[in-house]
Amino acid sequence: MGLLENIAVVGQAALDAFDQVNEAQELEKIRVEYLGAKGRLTELSRAVGSLPPAERPQAGQAANQALKAAKQAYQTAQTKLGATKTQGVALDVTLPGRRHQLGREHLISRTMTEICGIFERLGFTVVEGPEVETDYYNFEALNFPADHPSRDMQESLFVGDKLLLRTHTSPVQIRTMEKQKPPVWIVAPGKTYRRDDDITHSPMFHQVEGLVVDKGISMADLKGVLSAFATAFFSPDTAIRLRPSFFPFTEPSAEVDIACVLCGGKGCRLCKGSGWLELLGSGMVDPALYNFVGYDPREVSGFAFGLGVDRAAMLKYGLANIRHLYESDLRFLEQF
Repeated sequence: MGLLENIAVVGQAALDAFDQVNEAQELEKIRVEYLGAKGRLTELSRAVGSLPPAERPQAGQAANQALKAAKQAYQTAQTKLGATKTQGVALDVTLPGRRHQLGREHLISRTMTEICGIFERLGFTVVEGPEVETDYYNFEALNFPADHPSRDMQESLFVGDKLLLRTHTSPVQIRTMEKQKPPVWIVAPGKTYRRDDDITHSPMFHQVEGLVVDKGISMADLKGVLSAFATAFFSPDTAIRLRPSFFPFTEPSAEVDIACVLCGGKGCRLCKGSGWLELLGSGMVDPALYNFVGYDPREVSGFAFGLGVDRAAMLKYGLANIRHLYESDLRFLEQF
């Protein structure tokens, strides 16, 4: 039998084999037999080169056509077996459906929303500002002179010449007072940044700062507002106390403590036996700040306060490590 006749016979045998195959494993065996590196059609195609030059064109054309037809038959068989396999899969209508997981508000966002909501009910307006601030708004206009040691407490992260990631949301207070005349009743929520990282501090954290500037504002108003906030956020019987402190932009200044949320002020390991937990910083606005915004300190007075949202969440929900808030562990986050 000549090469031409051999190509025709083997080619037809390949087509018949691919057409009759019923299993994927058997299909692979047929492919190797005819189209593999040492397959029958492959070997016949190589044999064309051994023919006399005059016979090669006709034999080569026949070999190419046989290979092409066999490959097409192989692909058709693949498609047929795949469709058959899919059609053979039974649908069990008694299986439960796949439940779509719904997102939920993160504990930080939830706490910030609750805090702002309480102050809105007390007559405050929520305002926001940029997270990348100038030295002027973050320090100078808040009574932090360039050579004052209080700047060291801020653990600042600079991103350029006189530009930094804001260390508090207090710059929003200056920006607001520049734009409007008294009365001013605002809270400024948002992210803040400092070079601090341990189980109770994070390099990125959240604050809600408040500012009131109006006629006849006193320390009694400050304590009344913060007491109303504490009872609304924690529980109706939450007591607060003010301790003398220092902040460059308030005078006098006070740290605000709340009665321990665990022992109710009796003393425990959480409050180190004191019965109190530090919550926020506050004070009466230093009249020097009014010079930066064009207010007359003889006409108005005010108070300011700053609350760490992360710390407030830890106290309210009994968290021991601030890192739980940022590790994206669904086992933790789904509890709230």
